[in-house]
Amino acid sequence: MGSTVETLEFQAETRQLLRLVIHSIYSNKDIFLRELISNASDALDKLRLESLIDSALQADTSDLHIVLEADPQARTLTVRDNGIGMSRDDIVELIGTIAKSGTAGLLEKIKETEDAAAAQSLIGQFGVGFYSAFMVADRVTLHTRRAGTEAGTRWESDGEGTYEIEAVEDLPVGTSVTLHLKPADGEDGLADYLAEWKIRQIVKQYSDFIRWPIRMTTERTDADGATTEQTDTLNSMKALWARSRSEVTEAEYTEFYQQISHDWLAPAETIHMRAEGTFEYEALLFIPEQAPFDLFSRDAKRGVQLYVKRVFIMDDCEALMPNYLRFVKGVVDAHDLSLNISREILQHDRQIRGVRRRLVKKVLGALKDVRTKDAERYGKLWEQFGRVLKEGLLEDADNTEALLELVQVASTHDAERPTTLRGYVERMKEGQETIYYLTGEDRSMVENSPHMEAFAAKGYEVLILTDPVDEVWVEQVPGFDGRRLQSIAKGQVDLDGAAEDDEEAGAEKARREQDFAALLPWLTTALSGQVKQVRLSSRLTTSAACIVGDAQDMTPTLEKMYRAMGQEIPPVKRILELNPTHPLIAGLRTAHEANAGDPALAEIAELVYGGALLAEGGDLPDPARFTRLLTERLTRGL
Repeated sequence: MGSTVETLEFQAETRQLLRLVIHSIYSNKDIFLRELISNASDALDKLRLESLIDSALQADTSDLHIVLEADPQARTLTVRDNGIGMSRDDIVELIGTIAKSGTAGLLEKIKETEDAAAAQSLIGQFGVGFYSAFMVADRVTLHTRRAGTEAGTRWESDGEGTYEIEAVEDLPVGTSVTLHLKPADGEDGLADYLAEWKIRQIVKQYSDFIRWPIRMTTERTDADGATTEQTDTLNSMKALWARSRSEVTEAEYTEFYQQISHDWLAPAETIHMRAEGTFEYEALLFIPEQAPFDLFSRDAKRGVQLYVKRVFIMDDCEALMPNYLRFVKGVVDAHDLSLNISREILQHDRQIRGVRRRLVKKVLGALKDVRTKDAERYGKLWEQFGRVLKEGLLEDADNTEALLELVQVASTHDAERPTTLRGYVERMKEGQETIYYLTGEDRSMVENSPHMEAFAAKGYEVLILTDPVDEVWVEQVPGFDGRRLQSIAKGQVDLDGAAEDDEEAGAEKARREQDFAALLPWLTTALSGQVKQVRLSSRLTTSAACIVGDAQDMTPTLEKMYRAMGQEIPPVKRILELNPTHPLIAGLRTAHEANAGDPALAEIAELVYGGALLAEGGDLPDPARFTRLLTERLTRGL
């Protein structure tokens, strides 16, 4: 029985939107197949759900699947499913009109959006991924029949100004979308979408984890020249993150991790989580055993893979993972995002920020569990990723406390094993309220620094910080567990607080201040080009002098780092501290009292300052002059 073919026109605004979709929005034309497979998968999901709700539907759900059919002679590619299907009214509502409302507003937004990626996201919000088929096809034909109805419908359009719609008989339940393909054109990004290898590649990249089988029948010719047909399932359907943890073996986790990370080792930790509520998602994250070779490369890719309902969206979604966790690999599958969401929109999406916060807490929590249960294994992980984790202390104020709990650093407590800050606090002396540390290039230089002398003599533990990032984070983090962090090379250090009330100790200190009352201001003037003050030290026991900064001063190493980055900063004058009990300093005081105008005293002052600078690993302002003065003094002593 014949049926009436209706030819309907798109609205003028809809035609404009179609042209944008076809010619401007999608930079990668391969995604048309991703969109059509995603639609087919949704149709299968809906049929399965409705068949459970409505027993009268009498739908066959025993073999729900998607079929891809390539016909080189006709130059057509068909995407077929046996899902819920559509009625005529469904087609008019969902396909015949791109946007049920607000099309004019959408067009206005797109015109205001110069960024194509952001415009793509706007279009994605209106659900027009179906029309991406017109990027690769001159004409699209759709046949569909809704489950529970007898009549089928054919819809066809060239994507220009009109579409045809008619009722047809004898259609199976489901939908088939046939694309009459344009010729392949490499310059225009049009691949040969009839090539088997290309179809397999697109399915593998974008739709490998769709829960329903995606099948394709191809012809194979054997050695005798006989031709046979072979039907293959193109997708693995193994979305591990969609299964409960109890259903997944460690071998499956390892295989999946190696697939997405290109690592040959098993992951150190696996984090499998599911969130339900207003924004549903699943996540499967891995902490590697070893750091990737490009961990500190500026051009290295970072972030986890983003899927939307098992459809691949992007490889390195930076919006889901902070830079300091760039070593984490894995997948996040969000249920409520548009397939066409862009990186720019993701950065500002409130729900994505919420997902990111929860993922970060999960990763940091997993690391803390390893530290608690297996200190040796955690130590190996810290060796690999400790430097980047400490970057988080500069970037992530919300998780400062959690990160500080993870920090492991060298300490004077044990020459072999690092310590946590928690361990340091537990070993603090009675009455000690400060966590002491010293930064430097390596452990040997720090341990032999003059600043260490009084702390070693009195048995105070000092943290040894030798990573370049240590110079920065200790300045920004105020403290840990209520204890202030203090550099022993800055400010005033008084390890005899309890003795201050002792009259004898107080009298001794006052006497020394009186004895050096003339020398200290003279030295401050003589070395005014290098230091801002000369004072007596309470942190030295065997060295003659050391150089310290004020509590808020920038360290010399940090100065060098900023200058290496091209930032010009004014030089910071520091403080020269003298050991009043050292023979050299005592002799200098005596000589100054005897003849304050002796020019040799100024040279000795330079040598004292230069020696203190060298002792902390600093650079002499004039090495040649220092060497000449030292040589002359040594010669006179022989």
